[in-house]
Amino acid sequence: MLATLFKPLPGIGVELAISWLLLWLIERRSLNALGLLPTKRRVIGFVAFFFLTAVCCAAQFFMRMLFVREQWQFNPGISTNLVIEGTWWTLMSVLYEELIFRGALLYILIRRIGPLKAMIISSVAFGIYHWFSYGQLGNYQQMAITFISTGTFGLLLAYAYYKTSSLFVPIAIHFGWNLVNGFIFSQGPIGNGIFIPVVGQPQVSVSYFTFFSIMVLPILTAILLNYIFLKKQPKEFQLSKREVLNRKLSG
Repeated sequence: MLATLFKPLPGIGVELAISWLLLWLIERRSLNALGLLPTKRRVIGFVAFFFLTAVCCAAQFFMRMLFVREQWQFNPGISTNLVIEGTWWTLMSVLYEELIFRGALLYILIRRIGPLKAMIISSVAFGIYHWFSYGQLGNYQQMAITFISTGTFGLLLAYAYYKTSSLFVPIAIHFGWNLVNGFIFSQGPIGNGIFIPVVGQPQVSVSYFTFFSIMVLPILTAILLNYIFLKKQPKEFQLSKREVLNRKLSG
């Protein structure tokens, strides 16, 4: 099992190395710009937003069970190793995507073109990326649904990074959603997780409940980010007078 758990780490290491190189060459910043070092505030934020997202995601399945009579059963093949590996692979996949879409590139874009344009570019790229990861090219209806849902989710994650100047909250939100949706309720690429659908019943693959959860989550997150964690523009993304002058001269 240890070999399986260590398998994704080299890829994450390569991403961190590339991120450091980009930050240093373009902005003369270190990896600290991504807010990866744990602090009390960041740990509290991680725990709070993880549980908030997990509850929102689980709510869609409870509504499906209540209103559509969808049925789920405990996976008879569950084991400690399966839970550990499933949770670990979910976390690693989240880190992989966060370092790409909310990492060095988003930081650079925010400082170069402003937060709004940067967050829109990040969310659009995140939505398009899922066409390929879900294998939906050519299925235009599914592509549209995926783009709206994952693009909205990507915008939320980009906003969370911008408001907190850290990847802790985006990782927490992303991990909370993927763990519940992909592993606990077995809707991800890992396969069967903790709960599996009862065989022989109609399944709700795309529903209003899913969109409800995805829409409610940004509203709750925005409220928490703006009125509890941070009200002002993050100082990390503010250009110094010297940087503004240098960019005017170079432009």
